[in-house]
Amino acid sequence: QVQLVESGGGLVQPGGSLRLSCAGSGTIFSINAIGWDRQAPGKQRKLVAHITRGGSAKYSDSVWGRFTISRDNAKKTGYLQMNNLRPEDTAVYYCNLGRTDYGGSYFPGDAWGQGTQVTVSS
Repeated sequence: QVQLVESGGGLVQPGGSLRLSCAGSGTIFSINAIGWDRQAPGKQRKLVAHITRGGSAKYSDSVWGRFTISRDNAKKTGYLQMNNLRPEDTAVYYCNLGRTDYGGSYFPGDAWGQGTQVTVSS
């Protein structure tokens, strides 16, 4: 059974950077897409980035140009590098293993981590 553990969250000033990690397990990790979701206070959980098993990445408009998603299948770990952080990025961030279709849409699976808190504030 796949297990996912997010880490790397914390408090950062606006304009700062943070790198989140998603440590996984199981042989299924390398053949699944990885998605990063976030849930801000009072808002719905939203997909912000995903990466295919082949390494093709896609981002939401809100984070495009600032965030970079990557993966290391040998280490069974996914990453989300977050630059130029804004207060609006404050949220709990979750990683997920899912799949993509030929059009690039992401479909989440059942495996989720516990989340890691990111707070952007002065």
